[in-house]
Parts: sequence; C-alpha cells; structure tokens
Amino acid sequence: MTGPRTTVRPTLAVVGATGAVGMVMLQILSQRADVWGEIRLIASPRSAGRKLAVRGEQVEVVALTEEAFDGVDIAMFDVPDEVAERWAPVAAAKGAVVVDNSGAFRMDPDVPLVVPEVNPHAVRTRPRGIVSNPNCTTLSMIVALGALHAEFGLRELVVSSYQAVSGAGRAGVETLRQQLSLVAGTELGTTPGDVRRAVGDHTGPFPEPVALNVVPWAGSLREDGWSSEEMKVRDESRKILGLPKLPVAVTCVRVPVITVHSLTVHARFQDEVTVDKAREILATAPGVVLCDDPAAGEFPTPADVVGTDPTWVGRVRRALDDPTALELFVCGDNLRKGAALNTAQIAELVAAELV
Repeated sequence: MTGPRTTVRPTLAVVGATGAVGMVMLQILSQRADVWGEIRLIASPRSAGRKLAVRGEQVEVVALTEEAFDGVDIAMFDVPDEVAERWAPVAAAKGAVVVDNSGAFRMDPDVPLVVPEVNPHAVRTRPRGIVSNPNCTTLSMIVALGALHAEFGLRELVVSSYQAVSGAGRAGVETLRQQLSLVAGTELGTTPGDVRRAVGDHTGPFPEPVALNVVPWAGSLREDGWSSEEMKVRDESRKILGLPKLPVAVTCVRVPVITVHSLTVHARFQDEVTVDKAREILATAPGVVLCDDPAAGEFPTPADVVGTDPTWVGRVRRALDDPTALELFVCGDNLRKGAALNTAQIAELVAAELV
C-alpha cells in the first residue's frame, strides 16, 4: 500500500523523543541527509514543554495525544510495547505511516519487518499502515547474514549473543555503572559469591550481578526454558530472510559492556563455501565493515564499534568439520543500527515513496 505522492517534504513525528533511543534518533536525524519538512517531537505529558535539539534547532516536545498526529506523514515510535500497541493504530488511522521500534507488531503477518539492506521491498506492503523495526540483537547480525544468504543460501543458524546493558535501557546502564563503582579497586571476583555480596540487591533489571560477570539470560521466560530475547532472534531472522522454517538455535548472554551487542555466528549454507568469497561479499555489502586480521590483533570489539553505524564482522572462518558452514564474530551498536538508525532508514524508504 502506498500513499499519495506529493512534492512537499513529509512531516515526521518522533514519538518517545526523550527516551534513550529517541535521543539517539535526534542525533541521527541531524547527521543524515535531510529529507524532512517539519519534525515534530512527541513524548509523555510529563515531558511536554521540554526543548530538544534536532537539525541545529530547538524544538519543543508536545504531549502524546490523538491531535499530535494531525498532518503527520510518517511517525517513528521509540516507546515501550504497550504504548505502541495503543498509539500506533491511532497514528495510522490519522493517515501517518508508522515505523515502530517496539516489539508490539514484529510478528504480525500484516506488518512488514524491514532491514533496508536486506529486504527493502517489504516496506511497500503494509496493510495496517505500520512497518516494524527488528530487535537490536537481530539487527546486530542480520545485515551481514543477509548478504551471505543472498549468495550462499542459508539453511541453519546457531548464534550466541554478548549483549550490552543498554539493551535493558537506562536502568541497565545505571546498574552496571553502580556495580562497577562497588567492585573497582578491590580483589573481588576471586571467591564464590564475593561479587554478589558486594553488589547486594543492586542487580537492577538483571537476575544476577553483571559487573565482573556474564549473565546467560536476556528477556523474559518463554516455553521450555527459552528467553524472549532468544525467540526474537529466531523468529525475526526467519521473517526478514523469508525462511519460515530455518532451524535457529540462540543463547543470549548479558555482558558488562555499556553499548554494542556482539554475536558469534555459526551459519550453514546450501553449498560449500569459501572464506575468500565470504570476505569479498562482506567487504562490499552495504552497511557492513570487514575487520578481520587476527595476526595483527584486528577484529571487532565494542570499544571500537560503539557510536558507529555499520555491522562490523571479523574472525571469518570456514567450519573445521563442515565445508558448508562459516564462523563469524559480529558487533553492532544496539542504539544506532540496532534501533534508531534502522528506524530512520525505514522512514526514509517510505518518504521516498511519498515525495
């Protein structure tokens, strides 16, 4: 479904402008090519009246109401699932195309799940007037995986994630910083339970201490011991790649990193693969940076990837026991490509339709 074409630059609403992802979104809108007319900033009533910088101007935040969507062509939602569930249909009913960054609509068969480097065509079919943005963990790997799938044909995926605390929002970041202050300069981490005793009840959104630790859990409990985060990676990868029966096994782990999700990827393909061809594909794929020279100590790490837009790929190897499989290590900024940037890219695809 496409809307009417116009010569006027479209009006964009950013819903959730004062949140962690919303603030990154305002930076991205100020850095990318400016295709927008008015940019309207919308947030909860308690944030109304604040002024935020976007495109070098101070813009006043307005409260989230039905009237806030008057005249809006595209509305980007960076809000919790329950807020999106309530308000995205309202914005769509007012005539806006909604690009939603929550998990509310990702698996709705009438809502496309879009990564512009992988399946840009999907954005054009949106019967509910809503386009969904994938989860940040999926986005941290799917651009690289999509490029390899287009060449080799993916048939199985085994993934372990090493997820930054900012994936749990500001509370996650504050919890890690607080815990680091408690353990810094100590001999903790040398006897059973010493970190837990030092941290006490200050585990924030995590079930265990995250400082000096790794926590093999992200999300909420699903059937048979799987977590919601693991199911998202499986279900979303299948939908984005158009492989509804793709075997996917995922283990999600929280690590003491502020921002940037990392993943180890074991990908099996239809036919035999070569590392040289895989490197060539990754080196030329849009939105991917190949950083892979272990002899020189060069591979992606969160410390270098944070604040950047691409998916970074290194440690590219052919599986030792399977000539059809590749091993990769990937990193992606979970607040940029993992959230705000992909949302902005989707919105730009829609804007190109309208103008």
